[in-house]
Amino acid sequence: MKRLLALLATCATVLGLTALFGPQAVAATGCRVDYTTTSQWQGGFQAGVKITNLGAPVTGWTLKFAMPDAGQKVVQGWSATWSQSGSAVTAASVDWNRTLATGAATDLGFVGSFTGANPKPTAFTLNGVACTGSVEEPPPTSDDGTPVGVNGQLHVCGVNLCNQHNRPIQLRGMSTHGLQWFGKCYNAASMDALAKDWRSDLLRIAMYVQEGGYETDPAGFTGRVNDLVDMAEARGMYALIDFHTLTPGDPNYNLDRAKTFFASVAARNAGKKNVIYEIANEPNGVSWAAIKNYAEQVIPVIRAADPDAVVIVGTRGWSSLGVSDGSNESEVVNNPVNASNIMYTFHFYAASHKDAYRAAVSRAASQLPLFVTEFGTVSATGGGAMDRASTTAWLDLLDQLKISYANWTYSDANESSAALQPGTCDGGDYSSSGVLTESGALLKNRISTPDSFPTG
Repeated sequence: MKRLLALLATCATVLGLTALFGPQAVAATGCRVDYTTTSQWQGGFQAGVKITNLGAPVTGWTLKFAMPDAGQKVVQGWSATWSQSGSAVTAASVDWNRTLATGAATDLGFVGSFTGANPKPTAFTLNGVACTGSVEEPPPTSDDGTPVGVNGQLHVCGVNLCNQHNRPIQLRGMSTHGLQWFGKCYNAASMDALAKDWRSDLLRIAMYVQEGGYETDPAGFTGRVNDLVDMAEARGMYALIDFHTLTPGDPNYNLDRAKTFFASVAARNAGKKNVIYEIANEPNGVSWAAIKNYAEQVIPVIRAADPDAVVIVGTRGWSSLGVSDGSNESEVVNNPVNASNIMYTFHFYAASHKDAYRAAVSRAASQLPLFVTEFGTVSATGGGAMDRASTTAWLDLLDQLKISYANWTYSDANESSAALQPGTCDGGDYSSSGVLTESGALLKNRISTPDSFPTG
């Protein structure tokens, strides 16, 4: 499945950056490097490198290490400017991570190739200083066995969503419907059922902006979102806060609202480990350049309050990576959002979006961190017959690629995409098989299987 790419940085680029940043560099007086092989396949591998500065603040840094085996090569890297000469590998800071305060850390990574063995390098230097330090490990947080308890604060490493152990994981869960229409579906009983019976890893909180949503009562909808974040946290689930824009399709129409909303929820929830931000649901009728411009204005607002949380960016053509507009993932690959710790959205509806869309996801997954924040088992209208074969093909692919997903919807809407039978939310039973639709039964069966999150 993996495809090796051309080396991103040339020696000339590295020399240029060294010339630019070198005079301002402050020597590191102590550091630690955690190197993890996050995945491996025949002839190739992906590695994560976490640098922790244990000395004085560093402005402009260069990490160096040697590959233990002559056949190991860096092919493509991220979050630094990478180069290799013989066995010697160099990773130079880029603009957004060039400053490391005392105790600060930054995550890098690369895709590599190998021809013999693939041992891990052990000798690292930061600005010429050996990284032999150690840091106090946080106390274990997995005693409760919940998704958040096991995985803790998430981050993006390479093309994967990774947990506190720097291991790639897949989250599986459900999306609410519009809170303005189906708010009664989200209460203690339904959240208990989702966490305990479904064993869901996450709740996507779909807060519509138009259509009777946020713009009609910003304070009220912000409060409702925060309440659901707390309910998910209490049950050990991740909360995906979805700024659900659909009509109009240009997210810039809601730019000021987005800044206000995300400044508020990020400040309020910054201390939580279970929050992920989705800044634009389904951009449509708009260019990738316009979406990128929106993202690069909203993400700094979130980062100002919550610097560690994962942010997910919508893509063109109803978050289809442009496929529904006749384009493909290359527009994002060639012009990515200028921010770190982000992922890109992909949506599909199984009866409408089949082989061409699955092919795009398969290609993109080796180059972009993807999160399927919404999908349906039916047609793109949300109705019609469930396509079991296509849904199964999609879920098998997402499992194989470790791409996280949320299904539309955990609601009793009178449409075949809903997981609950109409009228379920008027009662208190969310657990018995009798309240599930055909789609709900299929999804519960998939989601409730053990996660087996890696911790070592």
